[in-house]
Amino acid sequence: MCVKLIIPGVRGLMLGILLSGSMVMKADEGMWIPMLLERYKIEQLQAAGLMLDAEDIYSINQECLKDAIVIFDGGCTGEMISGSGLLLTNHHCGEGAIQSHSSVEQDYLTDGFWAMSREEELPCEGLTATYLRYMEEVTEAVSRGVDGGQDPEEQQRLRDRNISRLVEEATADNHYDAVVRPFYQGNAYYLFVYETFRDVRLVGAPPVSIGNFGGDTDNWVWPRHTGDFSLFRVYADQKNRPIPYDPANVPYTPRNHLEIYAGGVQQGDFTMVMGYPGSTTQYLYSEGVRIMVEDELPARIRLRTARMEIMEKYMKESDRVRIQYTSKHSGVTNAWKKWQGTILGLERMDVTGMKKDFETQFARWVEADGERTMKYDRLLPDFARVYRDMARYSMAVVFRSEAIMPVELFRQISEIRSMMDQGLDTAMIRSRVDRFYKDFHMPVDRDIFAAMMEAYGEGMDRDLQPSFFSEIRGKYRGDYARFAAEAYRKSMFSDRDEVLKLLDRYAKNQERARRMIDQDPLAVCLDQFSELYATRIEPVYGKLQQQLQHLYGKYMAALLEMSGDRRLYPDANFTMRVTHGKVEGYEPWDGIRYQYSTTLSGVMEKSREGTEDYRVPQKLISLYETGDFGRYGVNGTMPVCFIASNHTSGGNSGSPVLDACGRLIGINFDRNWEGTMSDVYYDPALCRNIAVDIRYVLFIMDKFAGAGYLLEEMDISW
Repeated sequence: MCVKLIIPGVRGLMLGILLSGSMVMKADEGMWIPMLLERYKIEQLQAAGLMLDAEDIYSINQECLKDAIVIFDGGCTGEMISGSGLLLTNHHCGEGAIQSHSSVEQDYLTDGFWAMSREEELPCEGLTATYLRYMEEVTEAVSRGVDGGQDPEEQQRLRDRNISRLVEEATADNHYDAVVRPFYQGNAYYLFVYETFRDVRLVGAPPVSIGNFGGDTDNWVWPRHTGDFSLFRVYADQKNRPIPYDPANVPYTPRNHLEIYAGGVQQGDFTMVMGYPGSTTQYLYSEGVRIMVEDELPARIRLRTARMEIMEKYMKESDRVRIQYTSKHSGVTNAWKKWQGTILGLERMDVTGMKKDFETQFARWVEADGERTMKYDRLLPDFARVYRDMARYSMAVVFRSEAIMPVELFRQISEIRSMMDQGLDTAMIRSRVDRFYKDFHMPVDRDIFAAMMEAYGEGMDRDLQPSFFSEIRGKYRGDYARFAAEAYRKSMFSDRDEVLKLLDRYAKNQERARRMIDQDPLAVCLDQFSELYATRIEPVYGKLQQQLQHLYGKYMAALLEMSGDRRLYPDANFTMRVTHGKVEGYEPWDGIRYQYSTTLSGVMEKSREGTEDYRVPQKLISLYETGDFGRYGVNGTMPVCFIASNHTSGGNSGSPVLDACGRLIGINFDRNWEGTMSDVYYDPALCRNIAVDIRYVLFIMDKFAGAGYLLEEMDISW
């Protein structure tokens, strides 16, 4: 039982920082650096209901919550829930590992997987769990030798050199990794030191009909009824140190693990999320918001729509292709749907207009002081100029990420070339080739290539198109499908066996094998894109980006000066953050009020619609019909999900949702449709994070999967 701290008084609550109503910081807003909680945020958290002190959350002197939180697989968050290395994260975060062990004959994605002993846990090649060991501010050390008289490129060279030295010092004579990240647009720098474990094994995952119940239909939507969780175990050597997979490894003993509270949540309960939000742009200039809403996101959505439709066509025709492309399809659809919600929210709130209003007041604040005028007078006009000059190059960057790089054979060609250039032996390259073709279906990639090239040809100015587009317009009379069919028919990379023949030649004559790649028709297309971007797009775009980063650095310095101190939270950059809120529903539209929680009854109601996304396992139906919920049910039904007003972002997938005592009450896995704009603008009335209720997790493990033995190693309170 945790006891509430006695707080004699609350000082300096951040009820408003900036001058404009459109930029006032809301009470629950922000993704806070854990080591700065004591200085800026802890008293506000305690006033909101937190019963812990700052040292209980982040400390280098004692066990704390940070020691139970991990970066999972380099892009999600996970949490330790036992002293024997048991790790909990989202199903969609573990989906790639689950898929890697699946086949048509043994389909763990569809049927689920549960190890009934540690001997049955499945090794996951390449899967990692990374712990933050400590962080420290290094702004002064990074800025050593940098002064205002140097040009931005020289300043960055000096910073990079200083950062390299700091990383070397932090990792000398140990097995840790380190990274220095800029905060406040480069006005502060922090060093993060990590320990990464590389033997992570699959322990359990519900069937996709639970772990992804609702599928694309419900993605980014509330009410939600998804059991989005999976279980892994971290292994170490006999001395509890990181080591690659070895059958002799033993379960890792973490420095700390989370207590689980199965007593449930109520309206208004304090919540806190710890994890690794990926990226936010809360201080974006108004033109940046406009371009996002009107140009870039619509283009990304169109391109992903085309790719999704092609994948879905082939996935419906073959179970083998469905298994191959389930994880890939999810990777496309997730952001696709989120971006639509982002546009909706930003337009609905007129965030571009609010930004412009604030910038008007910002200009008045600058003009009111002579020294400020000298420092900041040109900021806003320079923003407008750089954004105008960047427009078409920014779209080229969008097309590179959404139309060029998604072509799987482009990535495969690049990977094989890179390995050959490094002189890697044939066996190592073949291992990579085998993994690639296990989950590759040529017709899918061929059709995506055709659709993406057509979109590029129609969407980009001709002077920013590779020369093979002239051949498509001439010889092929604009028939991109015919061009793609011929290119894939002639390319050796379309066929695994042909690639293996290439590797045989590589073993005998590396230069000849490399020349064969250069002559491949798809490699020719890729090379033309590479040359175009290297010579005509990246140099211009890179210089404009440098100018923009320099402007944002000055702009953020002005905002910090405007606020009076550093009580503005920095944008997310995939470093550990703490955010808080409370369990509460919301009203997205006139006449609609959403409750804060859902139950298994809603699963059954949706199942009656008969769609693929709403399939329910028969055993779950039986448990529902008999009311066999064990200790986890409440008033004759089973809680499934809940929402709260924590400010989260991508990367927070799998993050623990904690109660006032720091106990695990849910697993964060999504945001609501109306609140996906929170990466740019957070509105506490609309923005909600969605979590799996920990009681549903325990119920599925125990009653559905029959893996209740796992609960015996957890610390569970009621």
